[in-house]
Amino acid sequence: MKTVRVHITAAVLTGLVPAAAQAWEPTRTVEFVVPAGTGGGADQMARAIQGIVAKHGLMKQSMVVINKSGGAGAEGFLDVKGAKGDPHKIIITLSNLFTTPLAQDTPFNWRDLTPVKMMALDQFVLWVNAETPYKTAKDYIDEAKARANDPSKRFKMAGTGAKQEDEIITVAIQQQTGIRFTYIPFKGGGDVAVQLVGKHADSTVNNPIEAVAHWRGGKLRPLCVFDQKRMPYKQKVTESMSWGDIPTCKEQGLNVDYLMLRGIFMPGGVTQEQVAYYVDVLKKVQKTPEWNQLMEQGAFNQTSLEGKEYAEWVAKEEQRHIALMKTAGFLHDKK
Repeated sequence: MKTVRVHITAAVLTGLVPAAAQAWEPTRTVEFVVPAGTGGGADQMARAIQGIVAKHGLMKQSMVVINKSGGAGAEGFLDVKGAKGDPHKIIITLSNLFTTPLAQDTPFNWRDLTPVKMMALDQFVLWVNAETPYKTAKDYIDEAKARANDPSKRFKMAGTGAKQEDEIITVAIQQQTGIRFTYIPFKGGGDVAVQLVGKHADSTVNNPIEAVAHWRGGKLRPLCVFDQKRMPYKQKVTESMSWGDIPTCKEQGLNVDYLMLRGIFMPGGVTQEQVAYYVDVLKKVQKTPEWNQLMEQGAFNQTSLEGKEYAEWVAKEEQRHIALMKTAGFLHDKK
């Protein structure tokens, strides 16, 4: 009788546990918002995550990527801000998480969202067309200086958005060197790379993943990376170079460094259980071979944070961008 009672108790408990411990999960399609244009680094990462989730069956419901690039990403951020409490919407962020509300009168702050997970940090590389004679950052800077005094001959720097990360780096180069560029904004990094390939610009500071196909195809040439140390990837991208072979800009006398967030947020007002669901899914994404391939292809800094550490990092990064944009003269005048 004792054995029977044990089995009965175990059976009852077994029946109760799933109902009591059942975790939240989406009940309809999840919208994955990209506050930038198609083809850029944020768009490529969002679509990679979407593809990995679908291929490995990491969610029962589907995920659809939606680009909302209007107003330097304000369209996307305001859309997610307005979806308070809706766990069926997530957004991938880049530096416009900070730069857009700081540069324009946008009623948005990152605290209107719920931090979920930092997926990686993205690098920036100084690129030129492969047919130019510039082999080093010094070659490039010397020629840019020689042409800077004539506005019609100034180097054209193509970049994503106005008063965003690409223009912040461009201004930093100007401040370091005394050069004046003609900055030309485009909607996304994919467009920016095409402009350089087509010789409609003299240079870009594109993310690696935005330009790698053109580099591999012999159309573009990297001069230096805007980081304090070289990238760790040693596998050859072209016949002669790996990401790790690209010197830092500081090594070549250009003391500018900048890394950008690739992180996931949800609307405000969601529950910790709902956040935990997406953290779990994204952790599984990061364990796949497809993700590892993306990290190497795009030469990402693979720093990954969540929870309190992630929120604290974002708060510090906001303060850094306030300082950068104040120096560049990009802060919105609230008067």
